[in-house]
Amino acid sequence: MGHGGNVIDELVTDHREVEELFTKIEELPPGHKDRKTYADQATIELVRHSVAEEAYLYPAVREHVAGGDALADKELEDHAQAEQIMKDLEGCDAGDAEFDRLVGMLMSEIRSHIADEEGNLFPRLRASCPPEQLDQLGDKVRQAKKTAPTRPHPAAPDKPPANKLLAPGVGMVDRLRDALSGRGKLE
Repeated sequence: MGHGGNVIDELVTDHREVEELFTKIEELPPGHKDRKTYADQATIELVRHSVAEEAYLYPAVREHVAGGDALADKELEDHAQAEQIMKDLEGCDAGDAEFDRLVGMLMSEIRSHIADEEGNLFPRLRASCPPEQLDQLGDKVRQAKKTAPTRPHPAAPDKPPANKLLAPGVGMVDRLRDALSGRGKLE
């Protein structure tokens, strides 16, 4: 991912890409091996997206939006729940009985989170944050996604500065593991 535009446009495009992966999962029959590959691809994109939001979007929400602390805290809670589901899903194959339950929970959680961000948080941020700053945040988010982890790390810090310091190193290790294992690649 990395599309250009302000932070809201960037993140909405990410949301659409994840929804496309969810649709691919739903279109395949239970147990089909490609469902795991698409779930891994969704996890990779969601983790990168979440790390970038936690590093740049939510601090901006805290700074610019009235009631931003409560909004950002709720979003971080949503991320923590989704990240735990992704961590549990990581250990399942498409044929495992638990896979369908977990992927269903993940899709429900993420779809609810997306609806909340796009219907509530993004309009409020757009109304209260200068356009130049939204553009700068878009650039920062794109940069963060390039070095972000690709695997869920539920115990990792989710607030600056610790998350900004640790994410690139963890991301490098994750990308190496993905390259060696072929994770997220269709056969």
